[in-house]
Amino acid sequence: MSKFVADLHLHSAYARATSKDLNFDTISAWAKWKGIQLLSSADFTHPVWWEETKNKLKESKYDGFYHHDRVARSASPAEREAIYFVLGSEISSIYSQGGRVRRTHCLLYFPEMSDVDKFNSLLGKRANLRADGRPIVGLSAKQLLELALSVNEKVIFIPAHAWTPWFSLYGSNSGFDSIDECFGDLSKYIYAIETGLSSDPAMNWRIKELDNRSVVSFSDAHSAPKMGREATIFEADFSYEGVLEALKTPAGPVSSVSQTPQSVSGLTEIPSSLGPSSLPPADRNPRVAFTVEFFPEEGKYHFTGHRNCNVRHSPIETAKEGIICPQCKKKLTIGVMHRVEQLADKSRSEGFKPEDRPDFKSLVPLLEILAESLKTNTYSERVSNDYKKLIDHFGSELTILLKAPIDELENVGGERTAEGIRKVRTGDIVIEPGFDGVYGVVRIWPTSLSGRVEQKQIRIPVQKQANGQTGLFD
Repeated sequence: MSKFVADLHLHSAYARATSKDLNFDTISAWAKWKGIQLLSSADFTHPVWWEETKNKLKESKYDGFYHHDRVARSASPAEREAIYFVLGSEISSIYSQGGRVRRTHCLLYFPEMSDVDKFNSLLGKRANLRADGRPIVGLSAKQLLELALSVNEKVIFIPAHAWTPWFSLYGSNSGFDSIDECFGDLSKYIYAIETGLSSDPAMNWRIKELDNRSVVSFSDAHSAPKMGREATIFEADFSYEGVLEALKTPAGPVSSVSQTPQSVSGLTEIPSSLGPSSLPPADRNPRVAFTVEFFPEEGKYHFTGHRNCNVRHSPIETAKEGIICPQCKKKLTIGVMHRVEQLADKSRSEGFKPEDRPDFKSLVPLLEILAESLKTNTYSERVSNDYKKLIDHFGSELTILLKAPIDELENVGGERTAEGIRKVRTGDIVIEPGFDGVYGVVRIWPTSLSGRVEQKQIRIPVQKQANGQTGLFD
């Protein structure tokens, strides 16, 4: 078995509202800088991108995974490490069920290119696959899963960003109250759900039907710099079958709980390759070992609200004041936190954690830390230069954010940057929660908040060390 970092939800340049620079060369380069070993090939339903995928990705020695060398032959051996891909895509379903319009997004993965060819041929009879890398189909989520299973019973099928109000499994506006309601007798094939940016594992642990399913997190990147903002660390055979088996093994039995969600405060090892140093004990079951998270408050649907009227409510405020906008009298967009409260098991209050669930670490992307440190924006030349300097020295963004010694960070990146990374590691930050499509705002040095909505700030508590675990890869 190996431990490896995976980001299995991203897009190509052929999906709507994505960067035109999302090609395999750019994706592979950023994966190396981010510290990711396994990526989704993305958007395999789009015919032009799929042809490029078949031309650029080659079979590797790891079953069901494909590789793409991201640099020229003249690069150093270390720089020639391959980045590996699994064949994946996201599909949007819009349909009627139970007298309501339903909108869901789902992630699909196949082990073989022949599987994708067959699936695309079947799906292409029902939808215009050329219009968007994330195609819209009239099939229900269950029908889509049934179609995928007819191609290969080992398809991995994951409801994407499961809590987003408008396009998700549990979405408040067009989703379902349970997996069974959505997928019926095919629910047994749903081995995992994706948290999305506005929720984290702790929020999902409160949902009883997820006890026997894995909770995973990926970036849903629409541009290369956004890759890795959420990721999942697997402990499994480095193969398609290994990932599948890990997803089928979410945790041991729920024997006891802690009322304080815990996250690891440091790392002892980050795998930069698939060498012997990353091997866990051979007798351990394949599993999701850990996830790296966006602070969910930064997600754009965390709180309930109405952006046109600058109204933002926490779940407590929503329960007290209702879901009608006090300004325009229209219905508010129900946020993810409130939706979790609606569906959570009543015995599981906020902070519930099953003993055997994988832990997680919430982070702020390095580009955002540098931008605030330098008092500029993430696209500035100063931020880009400092980012490259840190990557050249430490190897990857995950190493910088989670492992690099603070004194060494100070020597390489400067005192203020080192302080910012330390504050993020300990949760010493303030966030204006996102709502109704508006991203939350992180402040590491909270001297001047936006004032977008008054006094709706959350100070993130210092995250506690997981019991018996001293690092991400222990």
